[in-house]
Amino acid sequence: MQTLTLAQAQQIIAGALVHSKTAGHKPMGIAVLDEAGHLKAFAREDGASMFRFEIAQGKAWGAVGMGTSSRTLAQRAKDNPNFFVSLAATAGGKFLPQTGAVLIKNAAGELLGAVGASGGTGDEDEAICIAGVLSAGLVAG
Repeated sequence: MQTLTLAQAQQIIAGALVHSKTAGHKPMGIAVLDEAGHLKAFAREDGASMFRFEIAQGKAWGAVGMGTSSRTLAQRAKDNPNFFVSLAATAGGKFLPQTGAVLIKNAAGELLGAVGASGGTGDEDEAICIAGVLSAGLVAG
């Protein structure tokens, strides 16, 4: 099984930041996690407000842990709020079911990790994550 490399994680961040700058978004924080939810790389742009790391990581951690995008998790949380509050408590606060993170997969569909962003709207965060994954030649899920 392929694993996410540091070079790939750094390219995901670089590609996400290019997309963010081109779109004119506010300064971002971007966290890339491996398939086990461990931090592989993180970047906080100059001027990004506090909590960007924690939010980006929480979105990505939830996505990789549940095996789906944080957009899907946000919808599921609306439909079953008690479960997701319990899940966040069980995860020690690491789990954040809010739009702005996507899975990272290889061409064979194997899970390599997740990337989360924080600084814009959920849609903006998600879009830069997707752009970052694609810039690394990987599949966003």
